[in-house]
Amino acid sequence: MIDSGLERIYTTLCQTITAEGEAQAPLYLARLALLCMTELDDTQRALSLIEAARLPSPGAVTATAA
Repeated sequence: MIDSGLERIYTTLCQTITAEGEAQAPLYLARLALLCMTELDDTQRALSLIEAARLPSPGAVTATAA
């Protein structure tokens, strides 16, 4: 996927989350994630992506590029 496509997807996602409203955002994102995993059809890849999407714990040390 080229950067312009990714930017378009991100912008549309942000606009949709905003339109859904703060209270509905978690439900919308959960449904979207399930739809994406269904399309992916690869259990191990889905599990890897779930782990990759985790936010770091507060106070966690993260690696930075030098």
